[in-house]
Amino acid sequence: MALTTRTLRDDADRVLVLRNPKAGAGVSRQILDGVIEHLRDRRYQVDIFTDLDQIAEETERLNERGELRTVLAAGGDGTAEVVVNRIPLGTPLSILPLGTENLLAKYLGVTGDPIELANMIENGVVGEFDLGRLTAAGQSSYFLLMMGCGFDAEVVRRLHADRTGNINHLSYIKPIFDSVRSYDYPPLRVITRNEPQGPILEEITAHWVFVFNTPSYAIGLGICPQANPYDGRLDVTTFDGGSFWHGLFHLSSIIVGQHNNLSGVNSIRARCIRIESERVVPFQVDGDPGGALPVDIETIQSRLSIVVSRDWIEHKATNESE
Repeated sequence: MALTTRTLRDDADRVLVLRNPKAGAGVSRQILDGVIEHLRDRRYQVDIFTDLDQIAEETERLNERGELRTVLAAGGDGTAEVVVNRIPLGTPLSILPLGTENLLAKYLGVTGDPIELANMIENGVVGEFDLGRLTAAGQSSYFLLMMGCGFDAEVVRRLHADRTGNINHLSYIKPIFDSVRSYDYPPLRVITRNEPQGPILEEITAHWVFVFNTPSYAIGLGICPQANPYDGRLDVTTFDGGSFWHGLFHLSSIIVGQHNNLSGVNSIRARCIRIESERVVPFQVDGDPGGALPVDIETIQSRLSIVVSRDWIEHKATNESE
């Protein structure tokens, strides 16, 4: 399935920037200032916000008037996620990667180069990607990349419970060590359907579950490289084995790209997924704490509008034709 695209309006000259205050100092601030300078040189009016309510209100106002070119999320993957959850679906989103991993930006070929980003906002196109939507404890929200239940979600929970400042890769050492010592891998029940109340496609019991919209995961691990964020489906990868040694074995197999050949690994594509457990089990969403099971997940097809370069579109089209 080819990615649907549309052009940006020629007369839309307003750019709204959401700046993550935690990513607003030093080199990050210099990069953002450079982007703003280059956009203003191209005669775009740029307004900067740190308050979600304010940027959401201004986004709606400018959308109604046909003046909004894009909302620029300046931060990490979490910043992009909170923006998408606050602005109307269909609003063109641009990304300035200033976070720890920047997985979405890497997938889209977006760098932190101010000139490249300004050129993309001026000359790029809008790609219409799928969104993930999850519902837990009566609350629904969107996610962009992936969600996970298992050891990694426990690490994320511990990391954010003790967080006092900016996160970097070293921040994960203590929560990983603590989780290794105490996490006991409770069984997880995974039910997949193509409609919310439709017939069950598969029902699996596993100990580690990932649901991918894009193929992105931290430190470049290729858990689900076949995931496609514009095919109308989510990709589910499950791992069986309720111990640290099983987890270590699966991690080793992922690193060498052989996990899909193992009997304890399942890969499924579906539009609707439910994950539940008899235990209290946390899940993570795009690398942030998401809550606790049970959770219902579904794909919202072609509702995430992201500004991408024409070169990236051509590169994707070439790869898909091969």
